[in-house]
Amino acid sequence: MKRIAVALAIVAVIASFSTTSSAQRKQGRARKYPIGGSYPSGAKLKVARDLDQRLARFKPVTMPFNEKALSAKEGRLVRKLVEAARYLDYIFWRQNDPEALTLYQQLVGGKDPRDRKLQRMLFINASRFDFIDGNKPFVGTSPMPPGRGLYPHGVTREQIEKYVQEHPEKKAEIYSSYTVLRRNGDNLEGLRYHIAYRAFLQPAAKALREAAALSEDKAFAEFLHKRADALLTDDYFPSDLLWLDLQNPKFDIIFAPYESYIDEVLGTKTSYGAAVLIRNEAESKKLAVFQKYVPEIQESLPLAAEDKPSKRGQTSPMEVMDVPYWSGDFLHGYQAVADNLPNDPRIHQQKGTKKIFFRNFMDARVNDIIMPLARRLMRPDQAARASADGYLTIVMMHEISHGIGPVFSRTPAGKQEIREAVGPVYSALEEAKADVVGMVGTRWLVDHGYLPQTRMEEYYASYVAGIFRTVRFGTAEAHGHAEMMEFNYLLEQGAIRLEPASTPARAGSKGKRTAAPARYVIDFTRMPTALASLAKELLETEATGDRERAERWFAKYDKMPAELRTALQAVRDVPVDMYPVFSFPEIVQ
Repeated sequence: MKRIAVALAIVAVIASFSTTSSAQRKQGRARKYPIGGSYPSGAKLKVARDLDQRLARFKPVTMPFNEKALSAKEGRLVRKLVEAARYLDYIFWRQNDPEALTLYQQLVGGKDPRDRKLQRMLFINASRFDFIDGNKPFVGTSPMPPGRGLYPHGVTREQIEKYVQEHPEKKAEIYSSYTVLRRNGDNLEGLRYHIAYRAFLQPAAKALREAAALSEDKAFAEFLHKRADALLTDDYFPSDLLWLDLQNPKFDIIFAPYESYIDEVLGTKTSYGAAVLIRNEAESKKLAVFQKYVPEIQESLPLAAEDKPSKRGQTSPMEVMDVPYWSGDFLHGYQAVADNLPNDPRIHQQKGTKKIFFRNFMDARVNDIIMPLARRLMRPDQAARASADGYLTIVMMHEISHGIGPVFSRTPAGKQEIREAVGPVYSALEEAKADVVGMVGTRWLVDHGYLPQTRMEEYYASYVAGIFRTVRFGTAEAHGHAEMMEFNYLLEQGAIRLEPASTPARAGSKGKRTAAPARYVIDFTRMPTALASLAKELLETEATGDRERAERWFAKYDKMPAELRTALQAVRDVPVDMYPVFSFPEIVQ
């Protein structure tokens, strides 16, 4: 009855909001920014009965801001960057699920504990759809629109492709990473991001310029000014070049619409995200070996020379940073531990990319999720080989591998951006490529004596332990989609196998019997060959931009085996992911 009551209460709120237009207009004027969307009049909402269980999948982890370690001016600089980052969060809600923003705002200030749980689930996902549960709705019954808030409702890729064939002059506008697609009668139009989101981008740019005035690092200040300009033009190329030229900055930011994870129509539209970063000097110094050999790893890939452009002369900057705050596509949904940016292939050719590792998030993932899963799903001797340092190594190689391999696809229609050629499955393909090529690259470093031979089994064990974490996100999430495919391929190749439970043995004076449960086991001798063959498949798919090949491959390997599903059910008490609790207040506008 209580659950029914809460659902009815929400229905009443929505109905009231939908039918009292004068009150709605007054509320809109009272807000600094308009709310993101609304439900149809008379909409009927159902709230999932298991909100407690869903919320239990996410462990709250405190990510403190140690302001005492900074000067007063540096503290003000960080706070100004956080202020700027909030505006990108407001945009992300509108890109991801405008109706969820409406509902979240209606629940703000509510005292009912059940409403507050719903509000927390909305915040974790920035949508009405549970990204761990295949993006099924946890409030309402409408399925998640593949175009989120970036496309007209109901438009399909096939319709867009047909329209572009009939109107080729509109292709650049429609496929742009920085346009919101809208209908205008029978026509499709792309509204530039800097126009669509001007109400948020203008104050964000102002805050970045004010942060620049507080910076003692002239190069960082120049970058902030250029990034502020980019927000208002959608031209991130000049500021991305400056970003890669920063030399061991004490403070840094990620601040742009970079990733296309939420676009399941064309796979090209990017979402806004921001991360405020403070350098971890001691950990950053450990990255030298990985930076030094990127060109050689690129040249060793099983690709034609034209598909692996030289990385020689590129600095490939790497940073280990602590994150006192992030927003947008960093904050909601999957919590990252590293990133490799920018994604612009022109930058890859000219400068390369920057690899950033988020140390405080890495520690939380390993300690609270990966190691507990390893101990319960892997054979004990192999679980003991998995380690935090081993996992950090494979994450470093994963991010490096985002920046190696082909830069463009060679398609029958000519050179094309890989994400455009491959379409919606691109995000999963690229994450899988980075995983697998990263492991092949790790093997290369070991074989050439740059990493200890004695640690290779540690790296393989840490990689497999990480897979058990990531597949729990399901195939609706790009990383989960990627690693489900990797797991099934390695299983098929015999590089991973399920070892049945042992026969119970008599133990103790009372004659009780104990048995080892079924556990997954790595065949360390088969792992190198299996990963090398998978790397070749993924790299060739990107190089050719073969969309059908990519879709067939994932369709073949992305179903969770029944045995794995059963094993994961047995560890459902281990959190699936974290959600960060920052020192800064949670604000949604």
